[in-house]
Amino acid sequence: MATREMVNIDEDKCDGCGLCVPSCAEGAIQIIDGKARLVADNLCDGLGACLGDCPQGAITIERREADEFDEDAVETHLKKMGREPVAHAHPAPAAGGCPSAQVKSFTPPAHAGGGCPSARLMNFEKTESSSSDTPGQRPSELRQWPVLMNLVPPTAPFLEGKELLLSADCAPFAYADFHKDILKGRSLVVGCPKFDDAQLYIEKLTAMIKSGGITKIVVAHMEVPCCSGLIAIARQALDASGVDLPFETVKIGVQGDLK
Repeated sequence: MATREMVNIDEDKCDGCGLCVPSCAEGAIQIIDGKARLVADNLCDGLGACLGDCPQGAITIERREADEFDEDAVETHLKKMGREPVAHAHPAPAAGGCPSAQVKSFTPPAHAGGGCPSARLMNFEKTESSSSDTPGQRPSELRQWPVLMNLVPPTAPFLEGKELLLSADCAPFAYADFHKDILKGRSLVVGCPKFDDAQLYIEKLTAMIKSGGITKIVVAHMEVPCCSGLIAIARQALDASGVDLPFETVKIGVQGDLK
């Protein structure tokens, strides 16, 4: 047994829609008695690729004692289901040899086992490229995938050693130079404090701060009052984490100017 991140399914919230099932490339989630259930701990890698596909918000990541993730067991399980085995990245040894502290290195994987590519972790660091004002040729500063808060697991490798940019989903549309002036060199999570689950954001961000090796929090928000909720979410998460990090806010006007 080890203490590690695991998927947790709230049966009271789950309505049995089954949207999470194809998102789990390991086949660890199945609909049983009308509810989504984790079949076995050793089939779950704890990365949370299924989180964003639950319309009820019934799936979260928790840290608890569980059997070690077992790739051989996953392969056997998938073969029984008639699905192709999943290719997993192997984690490098971490200090102390504790599996829960291991950092995984990922390359963009192929769409495998019926899982949704929108939730596949990708870390695509790029070399510096020259700027360009030619339409369609200005370089992107995005270095990861996914970006939605609900889809990014707390232990995503692209968080390690980076400043975290917590951005309102409207901000990149309002501010024309968002990539160059705000995103560059940072890892990104995006959400809306008005329409999404603020408590879920606080819990997720707290877990990211505790386990992701983040060096700074930067909140990019719009000037509209409801968007300031993103600042409150970030501050509550920092307080809950007990980690002392530099904190910065960037306010963007509805006409695209910096306030």
